[in-house]
This record gives sequence, structure tokens and C-alpha cells, in this order.
Amino acid sequence: MVKVIIGNKGTGKTKTLIARVNAAVEQSSGNVVCVEQKRKLTTDISSRARLIATVDYGISGYDAFYGFLSGLCAGNYDITDVFVDATLRIGGRDYSALAAFLAKVAKLEADFFFTVSADKADLPKEILDFA
Repeated sequence: MVKVIIGNKGTGKTKTLIARVNAAVEQSSGNVVCVEQKRKLTTDISSRARLIATVDYGISGYDAFYGFLSGLCAGNYDITDVFVDATLRIGGRDYSALAAFLAKVAKLEADFFFTVSADKADLPKEILDFA
């Protein structure tokens, strides 16, 4: 399952994501992972969730990002939830590439939640289907 939290900057996407991460940690029977571009959420999310900064691994672009996420799932079959903040900063602002990326991620076993900082009117229908 893939869900996208959409909104312009300052609309509370990250706060929503933090609340969902912390709730997932309490409810999950497996592992919860939170991915962000740079380490900013260290004190906001539960220490029981694994926090990963993509900048530490040199990830940029949706192909590299998909490889990273699929590798996470392949390396740890106990991952139940993956939360990603600042998706466009990691992958880029190419919305058609984002739509293709989300379609590929939907085939992975875990539940994925992404924040996308954009106006809904600017996004193609393929992305809005995940909202």
C-alpha cells in the first residue's frame, strides 16, 4: 500500500507523518522505518523507529531511491511500515517520474507513506490516486 500526504510547505505534512510514525511504532508487530533527506526528525520520532537519512547514502533520483527502498525491504522482511518525508527533495520535481516511482513502490510488501510538498492542482492524476 502506498499513501501520499500532499500539501504546500507549512501545511503540517511532517507533523502528520510524525504522528503516524509514532502510532505505527505502538501498533506494529514488526519494524517501522522513517526515511528523510537530512537528519531533522531525530527528537520527534520514537527511538523504536529506525531513522535513515538518504544524504548519508548519496541517494538522489527516483531510480536510486526505489533501489534503496526495495533493498531495505529485501534485507529485512520484518519491516511493516516505511514513512518518507520530503519525497521531492530526494527524488526530484519530475511528477511523471514520481508517479512511476510510486507505482513501483506499491508492489513492495510494506506499507509506504510519502509527503509531497506541492499543490494538488499541479499533480497528475496518477499521483492523486495514492492520496
